Amino acid sequence: MTTTVPVTITINGEPRDLAVAPHRTLLDVLRNEAGLTGTKKGCDVGDCGACTVLLDDVPVNSCLVLAVEAAGRNVTTIEGIAPAPDRLHLLQENFMALGASQCGFCTPGIIVMAKALLDQNPDPTEEEIRFGLAGNICRCTGYTKIIEAIQVTARQMAAAGGETA
Repeated sequence: MTTTVPVTITINGEPRDLAVAPHRTLLDVLRNEAGLTGTKKGCDVGDCGACTVLLDDVPVNSCLVLAVEAAGRNVTTIEGIAPAPDRLHLLQENFMALGASQCGFCTPGIIVMAKALLDQNPDPTEEEIRFGLAGNICRCTGYTKIIEAIQVTARQMAAAGGETA
């Protein structure tokens, strides 16, 4: 019998009351208990970045965070970065328009990481983008279109006065 701990985690702006085993990762709870499968389970050891989410607006590998550590905190997943249910985030639009993903497995983690980067640095250089994405591995692309999509998004956000949608 596994003991569970009651936790309240605000996920994508909605408080969620969950009962989680103390050893469960935030990644597994997001996918299995919260039903948010956009966050991907890749390596499960913090090397690939596919599971990147924002924890209190800071990017983390959710496979390395215990769900109980997220109690009382805000988690934003790929499903939560869009400004409204019927609208995509500008990064999501540009990734699609510019062909910045191929198989798409890494894309949610990269987009979440790129959002955090642009929130912190709205006008990053290519080097800063590459450094910011260093923990996110894509096995299909050469990163060129990914970097281009982030650069285009940064320019569009600047032109719109910082708006991301």
